[in-house]
Amino acid sequence: MSKQPHICVDENQVSPYVIVCGEPDRVNRIVELMDNVELLAENREYRVFNGVYKGTTITICSTGIGAPSMIIAVEELKLCGATHVIRVGSAGAMQDHIQLGELIVAEGAVRDEGGSKAYISSAYPAYASFALLKEISHFLENQSVKYYFGVVRSHDSFYTDEEDQLCQYWNKKGILGADMETSALFTVGRLRGLQVASILNNVVLYQQDVKEGVNQYVNDNKAMMNGERLAAITALETLCKQGA
Repeated sequence: MSKQPHICVDENQVSPYVIVCGEPDRVNRIVELMDNVELLAENREYRVFNGVYKGTTITICSTGIGAPSMIIAVEELKLCGATHVIRVGSAGAMQDHIQLGELIVAEGAVRDEGGSKAYISSAYPAYASFALLKEISHFLENQSVKYYFGVVRSHDSFYTDEEDQLCQYWNKKGILGADMETSALFTVGRLRGLQVASILNNVVLYQQDVKEGVNQYVNDNKAMMNGERLAAITALETLCKQGA
């Protein structure tokens, strides 16, 4: 097989066990937790590494911002032999009790992004794989941290004219957090027969200004960076169990 056109790797390079994340530099931080790290490719928003964690080879791939670029990565990773894909991402809290750096594990996602709707109508559910959720839960139960399991909302823009109203609406419906990629991963991943999960690090408090929250994250707020590290370790540990 020739190399995929966007992620620029082939079936001989990609592990069945994959972590995806939005930010390319997050890939660098995740592979710091691994051994025998190898940069495979870098093109556009896609930075792809292999590494070994507790004896299991795992591929790490950035996907950029939003559903379309996430879907491209998922499709091409599947063609290269991926079977299990966990998103290690960031989210903004939709409930006021969720603090910075606390983890949200998505059981399902509201499909308010357009990418997955190019595949199938919104009536099709976006939901995580039970086997992965079980391992994630088992690992987090033994950590001295707060974390939350529930439903998130994936969307396409931080800057619509109705953001306050949208946040209030979904807050009242019990949605835990908002990101831009989880529902696309769940929907397209399921349609392609993948095992999928999403672990989100909260980087914006409920009703906090998005720019303020993201700037805090960029400036290495300790709680948020600890949350990212824990999300990455949780994903690595979970994938190891699948590869055992």
